[in-house]
Amino acid sequence: MTAAAAEAGGTRRRFIAPPRAAVDAACFAQPLFAGYAAFNDLLVAPAWLDVDALDARLALPGRRLVRQEAALLADGLHYEQRIAQGRIATRAANWHDLFNALVWARHPAIKQALNARQCRHIARNGVHVRDRAQAALTQFDETGVIVRVCDPALLEAWDRHDWAALFVAGAGAWREGGIAVAAVIGHALMEQALLPGRLLVGKCVVVCADEDARAVAQVVRMIESGHVLNDPLDLRPLPLAGIPGWHRRQDAAFYRQADYFRPLREGREYPALQNA
Repeated sequence: MTAAAAEAGGTRRRFIAPPRAAVDAACFAQPLFAGYAAFNDLLVAPAWLDVDALDARLALPGRRLVRQEAALLADGLHYEQRIAQGRIATRAANWHDLFNALVWARHPAIKQALNARQCRHIARNGVHVRDRAQAALTQFDETGVIVRVCDPALLEAWDRHDWAALFVAGAGAWREGGIAVAAVIGHALMEQALLPGRLLVGKCVVVCADEDARAVAQVVRMIESGHVLNDPLDLRPLPLAGIPGWHRRQDAAFYRQADYFRPLREGREYPALQNA
């Protein structure tokens, strides 16, 4: 399911990624993948690494990738509980799980904070009950983006879904770093980006910061403390193709697509901006 469908409360549809041989390597030049350039060889290679080789390559701190198979799943544990024990269940030859592993390698502190919060809720609710905080944590894990912003006017435009003000009038701020994507966390976003024409929506945690690393570190602290991701409505939707330079066509007609650049729903409010 796209993040746009989630925001609209649409029916969940399972996304089926194309096979590796059908993926055009040019898709990995999209800005969405910019933070993962160090792993580009794993993305463009003609063949998959097996799970053990991928684990050896990534050498995750305090975690290891383990093959997801019947014997592993028979232990009765929740997926997140295994991670807390150091084991990340990983399907072989699977784009979704490869991207998940890459996020663990690139932003381990974010992933550890998400896992710790999930496990606290599982301990309280059991493995078969999910509360709204767990839904928010999962949504950020799957489709999350960290955005840093310095100009309150841009955030105000975003919060009222004034996409022309945010992306067109605000284009200079995007190009000069006054507002920027500090990190792409959502591995499902990356999987969906394998289809280059797909219009994606990130679910964002936003902080006031002038550097990407400071923004990410602040979000780690916010997740750990429980100051964010207590409800899916904490997340701001961002039509990623609207960011200047993130889509080949960004003319006036493009920004008028109301099914993608959605108007603000009545009564919808967003949390206050956090300082890094």
